[in-house]
Amino acid sequence: MLKIGIVTVSDRASAGIYEDLSGKAIIDTLNEYLTSVWKEVYKIVPDEQDLIEKTIINMVDNENCCLVVTTGGTGPAKRDVTPEATETVCDRMMPGFGELMRAESLKYVPTAILSRQTAGLRGNCLIINLPGKPKSIRECLDAVFPAIPYCIDLMDGPFLECNKAVIQPFRPKKK
Repeated sequence: MLKIGIVTVSDRASAGIYEDLSGKAIIDTLNEYLTSVWKEVYKIVPDEQDLIEKTIINMVDNENCCLVVTTGGTGPAKRDVTPEATETVCDRMMPGFGELMRAESLKYVPTAILSRQTAGLRGNCLIINLPGKPKSIRECLDAVFPAIPYCIDLMDGPFLECNKAVIQPFRPKKK
């Protein structure tokens, strides 16, 4: 079974102070993009680096997720530590994802330069940090998702089938 981890990093959502709209936005977007049958592994955690790290590690090492998408904790506030947690658990970083997401977000808000989104690889899993606002999540995923299925292919992960009427994944033509 194809598994994708969704991690919402938020003190308030994890405490039940407000509903997690960001994690649900990721799930809704992935449901629109993917025609492959997939299962979500969904967690809400506070802005605590050790908990973020443990959650990502569990999703990759024990739940066998091929993709983990986080939301929240990527800004300049003192408690925004999602990029640090991601860098700690990754074997290799994939800075192009963060660069493209910031470039895309700059089309909408000048504060996109404050975002510290990143991405990296742990084993056969791609881990991507998204911003915390549902509108920004969709904008960023629309920008980077075309590269995600091929990235997972290159790591010998499962084949992600996409709804090409919604998102066009890029895979080189076979000779």
